[in-house]
Amino acid sequence: MKKYIYISIATLTLVSTLTVSCSDDFVDRPIEYSIDSENYFNSKLEYDNALIGAYDLLQSTFINVLMGEIASDNTLCGGNSPTDVPGYQQVDDMIHTPVNANLKQLWDWMFAGVQRANYILEFKDKTDFVGKNQVIAEAHFLRAYYHFELVKWFGGIPMNGDKRFSPGDEKKVPRSSVEEVYASIEADLIFASENLSATPSQTGRATKGAALALLGKAYLYQDKFTLAATTFERLISNSPYSLVTNYDTIFEMAGENGPESVFEIQYTDVEGGDYANLQFLEGNVAVGFNGPNSYVGPFFTSGNNFNLPTQKIVDAFEAGDNREAVAILDMAAWIAVNPGTSYTKQNEDTGYFNRKYIPRIRNANAALDLKLTNPNNYRAIRYADVLLMAAEAYNRSGLDDAKARGYLNQVRRRAFGDLNHDISSSGAALTDFILAERRVELVGEGHRFFDLVRTGKAAQEIDGFIAGKNELFPIPIEEIQFANGNWQQNPGY
Repeated sequence: MKKYIYISIATLTLVSTLTVSCSDDFVDRPIEYSIDSENYFNSKLEYDNALIGAYDLLQSTFINVLMGEIASDNTLCGGNSPTDVPGYQQVDDMIHTPVNANLKQLWDWMFAGVQRANYILEFKDKTDFVGKNQVIAEAHFLRAYYHFELVKWFGGIPMNGDKRFSPGDEKKVPRSSVEEVYASIEADLIFASENLSATPSQTGRATKGAALALLGKAYLYQDKFTLAATTFERLISNSPYSLVTNYDTIFEMAGENGPESVFEIQYTDVEGGDYANLQFLEGNVAVGFNGPNSYVGPFFTSGNNFNLPTQKIVDAFEAGDNREAVAILDMAAWIAVNPGTSYTKQNEDTGYFNRKYIPRIRNANAALDLKLTNPNNYRAIRYADVLLMAAEAYNRSGLDDAKARGYLNQVRRRAFGDLNHDISSSGAALTDFILAERRVELVGEGHRFFDLVRTGKAAQEIDGFIAGKNELFPIPIEEIQFANGNWQQNPGY
């Protein structure tokens, strides 16, 4: 049992060297740095290399997006059979337990990201160099990002300040409360927003705008609506971002890192692992999982049939909404206009696929098995999301419904291409319109489950959801057992 806690919380203390590689936007080859030596961090290069290692775990958040969408009422799990990836199937049916390999992966990988960020922060004062504050600010942002994912999924988690976890800490360091985790996230992001550049030094790195957006989101998740509104306003009023005119272009390769991208996780088509070692992959694994099985036809390639949109989400789009055809691939309609196209129906087939994130034909190697090597970036924070969060914050705080409507209607005007679909409501009715808009704007991007939970609507929308239990996911059994009574399981598990 001991090995499990070491993998998740003490990863960087037990391995002598670690090969890390990030997107080719950061480095063009793998690098190595020592992780068991107190004699590291003697130069800018060593801090930079450690920071690349902290970024690298972002690529494993494909599982957060995939499982987050499956947990919601937007999609069914699918797969090739009802027993294909049992952990995903259980999350879809809301019957997951502390014994779930995929929830364990999410826990492990997010804590590995925290550990790598803390490795930098533990030695932040060791060596001075030009540009050091930017490096430290990026480490604070990344720790906040991983902590935010963990608190969303699991609630209160163990935290160890600016230090790496060491063997034995699991028996001594308690689970912090949700409030304490959010306080750490807020402090990290305030520091990051005050010290990060407004423009990234390299594509994909954290910026001041990304820190403000995530800070506003953290406030929103705590119902601190006034703080959220003022934080989002700081970003919007001096925004280098804008809505892309054509929604269709956002999720294609040419649209990556575009003017709407506030923070984007970088992927490449360089394979670094296999199904047994998904954390080592540089491609977006979720994309291959989402693809139609045995697909033959133009534009797309095949995948593993997971994360299948339901009729319920298709029906949520209003007539004339240009986003529907971008978000949802209606296979019957696609086959009708592309004769000769086919796919093999598998478990829970709905006839729909998550078009934003299914495999595309991108190059001459498309005939190869690209299920694990898709380079589709994940648009983690889009400007449209920021506008809708700002709209919600202004509305639910009672500060300014007019401003809330303005931000909401910016998004709707892009969706419909006219002014005829503007919303004029106020108060609670406006809240409902904003939340409905979030659903169709962000479908397939992993936000719906957590929006339902934080607004108290999950039990009425998600089949099998038990109020008072399923708002959080269980701490993996290995962690509870090895903590030897130090960490209590989440309620209901």
